[in-house]
Amino acid sequence: SSRLQAGDLVLEVEARRAIRAGSELRLKRREFDLLVYLLRHPAQVLSRERLLRNVWGYESAGDTRTVDVHVRWLRRKIEQDPANPTRIETVRGLGYMFSG
Repeated sequence: SSRLQAGDLVLEVEARRAIRAGSELRLKRREFDLLVYLLRHPAQVLSRERLLRNVWGYESAGDTRTVDVHVRWLRRKIEQDPANPTRIETVRGLGYMFSG
């Protein structure tokens, strides 16, 4: 789908626009791609390696800290309280899960 929505968060994939509570978000390319991937796989635990492979296109295990940094940046932009995330949850030892 070219439009994804989770609560007050709307992604217009083809236009590469992200809107939260009616305001457009300024996302970097990889932040947007990561958010699209998370929204397309809601309530699934996604490993850092899977995210690197599918969002960054790395075939071999790259630096998984890249994923952590981008998740942190995204949380600052889409979470009510980035220190206590409810949308992009950390699943300890496994990866991340988008909860909406």
